[in-house]
Amino acid sequence: MSKSMKRVRAALDAAGITAQIVEVGTARTAQEAAEAAGCHLDQIAKSIIFRAEATDEAVLFLTAGGNKVCADKANALADSPLGKADAALIRAQTGFAIGGVSPIGHLSPIRAWIDPRLLEFDVVWAAAGTPRHIFPIDPQRLPPLTGAEPADFTL
Repeated sequence: MSKSMKRVRAALDAAGITAQIVEVGTARTAQEAAEAAGCHLDQIAKSIIFRAEATDEAVLFLTAGGNKVCADKANALADSPLGKADAALIRAQTGFAIGGVSPIGHLSPIRAWIDPRLLEFDVVWAAAGTPRHIFPIDPQRLPPLTGAEPADFTL
């Protein structure tokens, strides 16, 4: 088990969540993850990382698989202009590689927001620290686990 996946497993265990981490081959896109999980595209919790330009800190937007983040709404929520987070920033601040960023198990606390669409489901699936692994979770558990605030930030 990779270090990244071990952090996700540890975060789940610490929260008392018994979720099975599933190897799916490849799940670099929300569509691939949905097909592997056998669920609706919007049941995939995408972890979208941006860089706060003023501080160089990563910020996290958890969005439903079929939704896209609106830059203007995201900037307003972050109270800062946001830019593209490169692979090095994402790896340094979250501990994950692009394609495997989990909403939990980050190296450092991260400011986060969650798409209310995710909260409409009984179960959503998220990356488990690698592009090949996902796990199911009750979406109501994500805000307290991640510190994410529900907000409208999608197109």
